[in-house]
Amino acid sequence: MTFSPLTIGRHTARIPVIQGGMGVGISLSGLASAVSREGAVGVISAAEIGMNELDYRKNKREANIRALQKEIRRARALSGGGVLGVNIMVATNNYEEMVKTAVDESIDLIIAGAGLPLTLPEYVEGSSTAIVPIVSSAKAFQLIARKWERNYKRCPDAVIVEGPLAGGHLGFTHQQLERLEENKLEGIVAEVLSEVKPFEDRYGQKIPVVAAGGIWDSRDIRRFIDLGCSGVQMGTRFVATFECDASEAFKKAYIEADEVDVVIIKSPLGMPGRAIRSPFISRINDNPNKVKCQYNCLKPCDPRKALYCIADALINAQRGNLDQGFAFCGANVHRVDRIQSVRSLLQELMNEPLESGNMES
Repeated sequence: MTFSPLTIGRHTARIPVIQGGMGVGISLSGLASAVSREGAVGVISAAEIGMNELDYRKNKREANIRALQKEIRRARALSGGGVLGVNIMVATNNYEEMVKTAVDESIDLIIAGAGLPLTLPEYVEGSSTAIVPIVSSAKAFQLIARKWERNYKRCPDAVIVEGPLAGGHLGFTHQQLERLEENKLEGIVAEVLSEVKPFEDRYGQKIPVVAAGGIWDSRDIRRFIDLGCSGVQMGTRFVATFECDASEAFKKAYIEADEVDVVIIKSPLGMPGRAIRSPFISRINDNPNKVKCQYNCLKPCDPRKALYCIADALINAQRGNLDQGFAFCGANVHRVDRIQSVRSLLQELMNEPLESGNMES
């Protein structure tokens, strides 16, 4: 099966796959550089990236900035010249600082979700860094694109359309997640493609649309490319790789998860999230505790109302302590049955034969 390269701004990846930016500490320089080196787009998650810095709890902002610099430089040194991005959540309290740091480090792409990145263009002016918002609806794309056009005379370099089967924080209400047939990724992608076209025409440039959420194999990739997408973003399958920066216990949770183990949780951000059931999740549902905030990391988080500290929970999970945390995951995590290398995964995705009766590329 043959796929065309993915070009975003000035940067071209031979394989039209973006590795999802997964925090906290799941996709750092180890995973991102391996993906980039093999020809796809490797992505570092900036979410609480300073978790392993010695002064993280005392000087969180400085630790996160320092760690982001280190991870970008390390990934660049190991990537073999491939395309690298950073995923920075708009909801983080030091969002602007992290964006500026990534641009100063000449990162290829900034991918921004968990909020509307309405001011992102002002931080990349004069740089080669491409900017890519994540949206869950055509309305969100339209709002961002119109704001960027009005204030900055530019359009997004690409857009990632994330559907309801994705892992982590979701841009859907609990009610929408209960009506998956009405909110299929295919339908959302079609609506975004329609909204993208006028901006492409006005600016005379291609705005790649990238599908995300529930993408599993080459057939899924082909399906969305046939719909008009330029590529896909995948997260869950990259967790189950040797190069992923998560602990072995975290990866084991993916391998052992059954379909019934996947639950929708309420995040302190006020957004639903998809995760693997754990003792921690069961405990906070039965015995919620007041949170003593140590980090002040997320704008929407109100420690007075939060049932738990999501930063602590995700750091614990990344280190393998699932009694005190949980693993975010995509809806297809139950299909993970082994750990493989990034190379073998991407070869599988690019070379997997079509079943008889399916259209050849």
